[in-house]
Amino acid sequence: MDRREYHARIEAPQMLDYGVYLQCDKLLTCQKSLADMVNGDELQFQIVHQVEELWMKLMAYTLVDVIGHLEAQETHRVLTLMERVHRLMRLMTTQLDVLETMSPKEYQEIRLQLGNGSGQESPGFKLLLRLPYDLWDAFKAHYLDAPGLSVADVYDGRYDHGAAYAVAEALVEFDELFQKFRAHHVYLIQRSIGLGAKSLKGRPVEILKAGAHHCFFPELWDIRSAMTDAWGATYGVVREAIHEPRETHG
Repeated sequence: MDRREYHARIEAPQMLDYGVYLQCDKLLTCQKSLADMVNGDELQFQIVHQVEELWMKLMAYTLVDVIGHLEAQETHRVLTLMERVHRLMRLMTTQLDVLETMSPKEYQEIRLQLGNGSGQESPGFKLLLRLPYDLWDAFKAHYLDAPGLSVADVYDGRYDHGAAYAVAEALVEFDELFQKFRAHHVYLIQRSIGLGAKSLKGRPVEILKAGAHHCFFPELWDIRSAMTDAWGATYGVVREAIHEPRETHG
């Protein structure tokens, strides 16, 4: 087969039951026609970002379920679903590496196809920025307020590694992984267009760095510093150095 025949099969493969179930006829036409691609990297650019939207759709759907299970205090189900979310976050972060195979020049050609759009307009991303606040409200109402616990109780004063602690740590894990995803995205931008450049909105791209340090659950992070400071006040910030015991010779 020549190049055109291969392209025809890529864009319109033979459809059997598996392809029908996955609606591949629609899925594989969600990208620009191969003949209309501005360069050989535009297909991967579209696919990676479309796949990210699909993962974020699944993540948002899962987090909505988590909220319901938090309200019912079904801890095991909460932890199982949060583990799925954690894996999705790692997957989303890792697959950004594919985009690093583009040269800056090739990316500029693709960037011109976006109009005034940018990743900050991602519908999945914008929804994921909102959901953690509902997660926190459900956790606080049913795992802290209902049993009469504070975050300090869960982590220190009445620490028992129980349900509230396990769920809190699952939320912390999600928060950390989301920050890593955003930080990885900043590195990708730095490699593609540089952080000193202006975005398609005319704003410095470097403002994205602030997002990489944003925490969804500051109470769960702040307690660590508070506990360490409290313990330090007890045993002293500066402690005696550890010395190897001297050998004695009889």
